[in-house]
Amino acid sequence: MAQSLHSINAKADVISSLHALTANITAAKGIMNVLKTNLGPHGTLKMLVGGAGQIKLTKDGNVLLKEMQIQHPTAALIARTAVAQDDVTGDGTTSVVLLAGELMRQSERYVHEGLHPRVLVEGMELARDETLKFLDESMIDIQTFKRSKGAEEEKKDELRDRNADLNRELLRSVARTSLRTKLNDDLADHLTDIVVDAVLTVRNQQHPNQDSQIDLHMVEIMIMEHKSEFDTKLVRGLVLDHGARHPNMAKRSENCFICTANIGLEWEKTEINSSFGFSSAEQREKLVASERKHVNDKVRSVIALKKKVCGDDLSKSFVFVNQQGIDPISLDLLQKEGIVGIRRAKKRNMERIPLACGGYAINSEKDLVPECLGHAGLVYEHTLGEDKFTFIEDVKNAFSCTILIRGPNRHTINQIKDAIRDGLKAVKNTIADGNVVLGAGCFEALAYAHLMKFKKTIDGRKKLGIQAFADGLLAIPRALVSNAGHDQQDVLIKLLQETEKGKKVGVDLETGDLLDPLQAGIFDNYCVKKQFLHLGSIIASKLLLVDEIMRAGRSMGKKQ
Repeated sequence: MAQSLHSINAKADVISSLHALTANITAAKGIMNVLKTNLGPHGTLKMLVGGAGQIKLTKDGNVLLKEMQIQHPTAALIARTAVAQDDVTGDGTTSVVLLAGELMRQSERYVHEGLHPRVLVEGMELARDETLKFLDESMIDIQTFKRSKGAEEEKKDELRDRNADLNRELLRSVARTSLRTKLNDDLADHLTDIVVDAVLTVRNQQHPNQDSQIDLHMVEIMIMEHKSEFDTKLVRGLVLDHGARHPNMAKRSENCFICTANIGLEWEKTEINSSFGFSSAEQREKLVASERKHVNDKVRSVIALKKKVCGDDLSKSFVFVNQQGIDPISLDLLQKEGIVGIRRAKKRNMERIPLACGGYAINSEKDLVPECLGHAGLVYEHTLGEDKFTFIEDVKNAFSCTILIRGPNRHTINQIKDAIRDGLKAVKNTIADGNVVLGAGCFEALAYAHLMKFKKTIDGRKKLGIQAFADGLLAIPRALVSNAGHDQQDVLIKLLQETEKGKKVGVDLETGDLLDPLQAGIFDNYCVKKQFLHLGSIIASKLLLVDEIMRAGRSMGKKQ
């Protein structure tokens, strides 16, 4: 093949036969060895240094694979596949790389002993399909978890009443499992309730499209670089990253009507070029007044609405949030009437504010009616350095909220931000799937034991592919144990012995002993496991069947 290719393109670079497979296996093992120390709550951090000296500390596989410059084509292919896992499910990136790398490593021995890769791949595909069936059998329906007595005894609020069909303690366990793989235990436990409450807040069961009942874009993530990371909190309302633009506007307002609008309240040049003259100062003043009249009429519409709903009651306030600009003259008119004017709000916030406060966004001053207004108990401005933030709090029955991330430095904030993103996805996946899977390496051990029984029902050389896949699955508990500093072989043998007796046990990474993940509250997402089994085995199967690597594009070589 190489000779025939060279006869067509003399400049082609070719790696053939066993050398191509060896190159692929080496690349897969290489990227696996880089990422496997990140897995689990005891995983280590990686420091990424950019070309201009930027430093990023992370243990998130998705961030690493996106930021690293991977030149080897096989390693880059595995990285892209793993990133696709994160895009779909929000987690499991490192696991995909580990499974693909371990399957390639297990296959290396068989291939070098003369087994054809095709036979191996067929066995792996059988094992994958059987494991997916076993996953469907071993998942746990979230409805089997009864609501804890503690939750029922607590004072009932609207958020709990709205989500009465869900076990909050289970969602906390899922969020905690996800967050602890990215952050230290104390910080992860602090963020657990924040993440769960954020998802439950934006969950809208009345939405006609079931897939869109939880829109995570309605959770605003705002960053304030001060105080401690333990001051990160959930704001049941919104935090805008700017304040009122007039110095005399109220910095704190209570019992507020919120008007969300997309109206141009600034003078704009006409699109048509025209000119006209005036012969006296009076005519010029009339010209200026007529230019302003169009904008002033819009402002007066807002002021009229404020007077209609607030009247002379000084305990009521009016806040006008506009997506477009508000010029200084319009701001001054609003301020004199006691209206807080906020301009140039983000488009996403125009969706979030009505969901948080009620009412709806309007696009014309003609639509200004009392029904379009939302309500908030408290609106106040907070200044941090040169930045201003507007807090909209004390809202009722909100379907939008803000997670306010605080931290002493940019490294901490970025780490928390990545972890919260994964935590939100984990809780959302649990509610969407309606199922969870036992974590702490329990599922992988159960699947290994199941595949060993399944292997006995298969005849021929495909057994070797099933064995390779089963051994590959154990890469996950092996990496978890290794990163926690325990003896791999010792813990793995204990785990498999107990699993063979029919017990559902996982690894206790603190002591190196075994635990019941159901009692410990360690759960993984069903969709993450399903996607990880699919992607890890598919990419390994494709790479095993490669017997030629050719660099033979049209632009190869220098022009003569």
